[in-house]
Formats: sequence, C-alpha cells, structure tokens
Amino acid sequence: MRTITKGLTLSTLLLSSTAMAATLVQPIQSNVPEEAFQTLLVSKLLGELGYDVKPAKEADYNVGYASVASGDATFLAFNWNPLHKDKYEKSGGDAKFYRHGDYVTGAAQGYLIDKATADKYGITNIAQLKDPKLAALFDSDGDGKADLAGCNPGWGCEGVINHQLKAYELDKTVTHQQGNYAAIIADTITRYKEHKPVFYYTWTPYWVSGELVPGKDVVWLEVPFTALPDGREGDTRLANGKNYGFEMNSMHIVANKAFTEANPSAATLFAQMKLPINDINVQNSLMKQGQNKPADIARHADAWLKGHQALVEQWLTAARAAN
Repeated sequence: MRTITKGLTLSTLLLSSTAMAATLVQPIQSNVPEEAFQTLLVSKLLGELGYDVKPAKEADYNVGYASVASGDATFLAFNWNPLHKDKYEKSGGDAKFYRHGDYVTGAAQGYLIDKATADKYGITNIAQLKDPKLAALFDSDGDGKADLAGCNPGWGCEGVINHQLKAYELDKTVTHQQGNYAAIIADTITRYKEHKPVFYYTWTPYWVSGELVPGKDVVWLEVPFTALPDGREGDTRLANGKNYGFEMNSMHIVANKAFTEANPSAATLFAQMKLPINDINVQNSLMKQGQNKPADIARHADAWLKGHQALVEQWLTAARAAN
C-alpha cells in the first residue's frame, strides 16, 4: 500500500516527479577531445542553477545534432556557423533547436604550408599547386601528388575541401588525406621538425597554431576565389582583403528547443555565455602538453570560472531571474 505524505495529493507528487525529471541535462560533445572544455563550462554552470547534469556523451557531429533535435541529448556547445549550417538544418533547424547568442567568435580555418617552402618557391596561393612540380614538393607517399593533411570524414570541412579541390582544378595534383585528424596532424608536425615541406588544413581555436605558428613557422595560403559547396553563398574574404577560402565562423550553444521552452533559466544562460577564443587556445595547449585527462580538463574549467567570477555571477543572476 502506497503512503501519501500528509498534505500532498498523489497528483501533486506526480507533477513534482515530472518537474524533477525535467531538470535532467544530457550534454553531448564531439569526438574532438579539445571541445570538452567548452562543454564542461556550460555543464558546470547548469549545475550551479540546480540542474542534474550528466557526464557528456561523445558522438560525431551528425549524431550530436540528431540527438539534441530528438531530445536524446540536451545541448551541444560546438555549433560552428556557417560551417555546420547543413547539419543544423538537416536535423530540424530553428524548429528543433534553440540557438541564441555567440559563445565563441573569430574562429578561422584554412590551408597552410611551411614558411621555408613558401619563401623559397614564392607560394602564396593554393592554386599554384596546379603546377605538378610545386605540388610534388608536398608529396609524402611517393605518388608525385601533394598530400594535404585534411579533416575527418563527416566533418563540415570535408565537403568544403573536396569541393574546392575540384573548383580550383587541384584534384589531379593534390590528394586530400583523411582519417583521424589528430594522428594525421601529428605526422605533419613530425615532418616539419624533420625540415620537410608540409601542407595541411587546420582551424582556430586549436592547439596546432601554437605548435606551428602562422607567420613564423608556417603561412596561410590564399585561394583564387570563393568556392563553397551545396550552393552556399558567403564571403570568405577577411577584413584585410585576404581570402583563405573559409568563412569566419562563430560557435554557438545549441539546445533542444522543447527543453529551453520548459527551462527559461537554462535558455538565458545559453544565450549569455561567451568564451574568448584565446582562452580556448591556452587550454588546448595545456592538453597538448599532457594535461588532457578528465580531471585536468575539470581543473581548467574550474580555474576559468574562478578567474571570471564576477561575469559568471552576472550570467547566473540573469538566468535565475528568468524563471
């Protein structure tokens, strides 16, 4: 026989149980380890608001968006815009997702080669690699074609790179090497340290540009014109007039829309949070130096929150007032 606490009806208890269940939060993050930091910052602040936040589940980008759209996960903190535009829209877009505010701004990406080779042969534009002799400088497997250290299958950059290699008529002289990016870029850095030419794709924020410093060790290559896949229109030129082939991106926290409608405090937090891109670079560099265990990343997140305590309290105060 069930005992009902005095003063409470069964229906009240059921409603209370439903409300408690609604406070469960399931973050999801990509299989790029360096993105755990930005996810954990959000999780810790949701915990401060009283949500029961579960450890983040790892999935590739496509699964991550689908999981948030369906409600199997609550939020992701790595929505690259416009790079992930197709993933966002194919999973339901604004009808399924809550996306307000810019979590990170100024995220750049593109193609780089070592400065020594660039200076010696006057290479400034990727289209110059249509010349088989120049392309062969970056041949690492002996087939005579330049080997571009590229990105994982399924990532947003994959479609852009493959589209551009065709648009710039480079598919006959350049091979897009794909697989596990961390392993591919590690091989690239080893080649650089052996004083061999290197040709690779990367993005910021990420630790690679701290290891191979643009302007010092390597140089960005321009592209001959903007070429984006899937009929996308966008301006890839930077404010300085340079065109590196990719639009400047911002990164957003994307949450399940039904969750945010029921939880305005969480929605308000998502919309307010801002993380300086250089802070991500610094944290990613610590991971590269060996501080890459979950306990290390948690310590980095706690240090960031403590170092920005006044700002964090503003976010939390506004979030609590939204209920």
